[in-house]
Amino acid sequence: MIVSGKNNDVAWGNQIGYILLPFQLAVHDDPLAYVRKAKKTLDRKKSSLEVIFTCKISELFVKMFGLKAGAFIIGRMLTNTTTTFSNMVGPTEQVEFYQALIVHYQSYNGTIKVILSVDEEIIPNYTQLLDDFVESFRHIKDAASRLSKHVKKG
Repeated sequence: MIVSGKNNDVAWGNQIGYILLPFQLAVHDDPLAYVRKAKKTLDRKKSSLEVIFTCKISELFVKMFGLKAGAFIIGRMLTNTTTTFSNMVGPTEQVEFYQALIVHYQSYNGTIKVILSVDEEIIPNYTQLLDDFVESFRHIKDAASRLSKHVKKG
């Protein structure tokens, strides 16, 4: 059992570290080449010290300038970000991000479910955006199917 207090090795509380990834919107001749490049970039960034440095610098900033300044910097980073991904389990309460596009996706048993939460004033044609997601996933799936058929024949 985890015991609270200063005499244990367990870190309590939220720790935020982040990495910045390029996000390219384009139609590619080979969708798998784009996926491979994105995965390579993501793996390289995850293996780097960027997440640890951003976490430690944020902690240092809060210690030096206070909680309000730290909250301002984190808020500024989140408001100037196009897309964020999180591996945390979602909150039990409803959370809203003003003027934000929130994409939830789940892959299970050969099926991908995509749920969009949008501000209709910012993205009035959200069904088109969802159709674009579906089309992109279909292109990737078709390219992967062609590749697997080619590998099986070879």
